[in-house]
Amino acid sequence: METAQEILAATKQWLEKAVIGLNLCPFAKAVYVKDQIRYVVSRAATPGALLAELTAELQALVAADPLETDTTLLIHPRVLVDFLEYNEFLDAADAAVAELGLEGVLQIASFHPRYQFAGSEPEDIANYTNRSPYPMLHLLREASVDRAVAAFPEAAEIYERNIATLRLLGREGWRRLGLR
Repeated sequence: METAQEILAATKQWLEKAVIGLNLCPFAKAVYVKDQIRYVVSRAATPGALLAELTAELQALVAADPLETDTTLLIHPRVLVDFLEYNEFLDAADAAVAELGLEGVLQIASFHPRYQFAGSEPEDIANYTNRSPYPMLHLLREASVDRAVAAFPEAAEIYERNIATLRLLGREGWRRLGLR
């Protein structure tokens, strides 16, 4: 198993080359450059342990000063490595947000090395918009998302633009980026 430092390095490389480099998320660069991303490499080995850690991270994010920590990446390389199990866990993750009374305050975006949109083929390049080097839960502040969307008039078109970018890049182009 890779060390936490290796996991963080691969995650930051993915952020720099794919998420920011390909402009898959036009909002990511600002928080990355301002060092407002909290990176947590989970040691959880069971979904229950991950859920407890997720709950703690949701509470930590809502309590943090947004100018210091605007978003959290909870990277969990030892649990939910199977995409279907991960996808099922997302219901529990959303329930944790609700149970903490944080609906409308925080949200969770999902990324996984085997991410697959419903109705797509496993190796469809469009799936790579949500493929990360390790399974992770991205905890976001709703207020930050709202501000970013308001500042980006074509926010609804991001998804389609990302798919077009990846189709143009192709699997070989993705591989040349040095990403998994």
